[in-house]
Amino acid sequence: MFSRLCPLFLVAVVLLHGSTPASAADSKPNVIVMLADDLGYADVQCYGGKIPTPHIDRLAAQGMRFTDAHTTSSVCSPTRYGLLTGRYNWRSKLKRGVLGGLSPRLIEPERMTVAAMLKAQGYRTGCVGKWHLGMDWVVKPDAEVSELNIEPRGQVFNVDYSQPIANGPNSVGFDCYYGISASLDMVPYTFIENDRVVSLPTEDRDFLMMHGREQGGRTRKGPTAPDFDAADVLPTVTRKSIEFIDRCAADARAGKPFFLYVPFASPHTPILPTAPWQDKSGINPYADFVMETDAAVGQILATLDRQQLTENTMVIFTSDNGCSPQAKFEELAAHGHLPSGPLRGHKADLFEGGLRVPFVVRWPNQVAAGAESAQLVCQVDIMATLADILGVAMPDDAGEDSISFLAALRGEEGKRDHLVSHSINGSFAIRRGDWKLLLCADSGGWSPPRPGTQQAAGLPPLQLYNLADDLGEQKNLQDREPQQVRELTELLERLVADGRSTPGKNQPNNGPVDIRAGLPK
Repeated sequence: MFSRLCPLFLVAVVLLHGSTPASAADSKPNVIVMLADDLGYADVQCYGGKIPTPHIDRLAAQGMRFTDAHTTSSVCSPTRYGLLTGRYNWRSKLKRGVLGGLSPRLIEPERMTVAAMLKAQGYRTGCVGKWHLGMDWVVKPDAEVSELNIEPRGQVFNVDYSQPIANGPNSVGFDCYYGISASLDMVPYTFIENDRVVSLPTEDRDFLMMHGREQGGRTRKGPTAPDFDAADVLPTVTRKSIEFIDRCAADARAGKPFFLYVPFASPHTPILPTAPWQDKSGINPYADFVMETDAAVGQILATLDRQQLTENTMVIFTSDNGCSPQAKFEELAAHGHLPSGPLRGHKADLFEGGLRVPFVVRWPNQVAAGAESAQLVCQVDIMATLADILGVAMPDDAGEDSISFLAALRGEEGKRDHLVSHSINGSFAIRRGDWKLLLCADSGGWSPPRPGTQQAAGLPPLQLYNLADDLGEQKNLQDREPQQVRELTELLERLVADGRSTPGKNQPNNGPVDIRAGLPK
């Protein structure tokens, strides 16, 4: 079905004297966005990590490495919404937390996505991997599934898995989809191809959270296809991504481009490297899994080389948020590896370790090899950047928070000078220049001081840091810089009220937005 719904559209070309396919210089670039899952800022070696990541490092050596790149949120679903829509995640109806594997579609009907925009420009579009943005399963009579959070155990068999799924990736601009509905520790444990499960999840199983750690917990138990093994997901995502490129290659060389979005499910839990990668790092299974994810990147890059598509393909590699404590920070630190590097915090937090991520762009002949940029960028900016490259005018109701970084790719000063960030519990931060204001007393997530703890109770309600002098966010200046606090708060209030942070007609948010959600009530 994957091949039927994503036809080759092979073009029969009669090669007359002097006839050649469209050259890279004359055609629109192919675009591949690879999104790792829970990969920390310094988990990549070219960002200071100790885990070997030669293929991502190769991308950086052949392209541009951004050192101040961010997600919109420090957890999964919200980040994916922002990347694909060019809109801050908190403008959607999901105001905190993440979706479950059975949650209905989050992206609003008629909202333009990166995939839909590129499809309208003649691109063939494919998504392979972890979706985690909701899809409309057929719910059994008199049953229900949670809409905006992870479904409890009592709901996991409330879906008729034999029925077609509505409003999944195919409904928001993707010609082809193959992957899993949410994180790999969430039900259902089965692959989905376009609008149907590949194999019915008739069993009730779970998986180890980390290879070889019987005492380390297990994933949520629930409906599982008989032939499904969580450890097979990364190899399958890699293989299906390669198949998509191979199917599109002939047309791409002839000038009909493709867009491939590869949201990996790794190195997120369950941390299950396959046999060839087990103990490969000499550190722990998480480091092994990072290495295997890097190898998957390498296989995709090798496919571009084999198909002679490298020169006219823009490749973006990044991560959806910081590293999770499930990686076993103490074990990694014993080997000198710090997933967040010099940054404070990790996944789920409002600190930089939860939000600042690796971001590498390779675009041969357009982006200087080995370049580095300190320009502030965000994953929501991918939409406006691609629109800028293609000369597409953005409508008022699309990409409201997306700011092109094409100038930065050319070595010039970029346009983004402010950024709104969000944590798992709905806490807000606003960044302008080097100043960052957190509208909470705590981490907003999982690192200390955790929200609601005694440690957090005695702290000032706001946090203000100057990242130029204090990248580790240790010196709270909120009492010394009242004007900065006031100006940043007013800026955030305006960005919320306008429904956008780019020029254009004001747009409504999906439901009220409480910027003080992280402050004491």
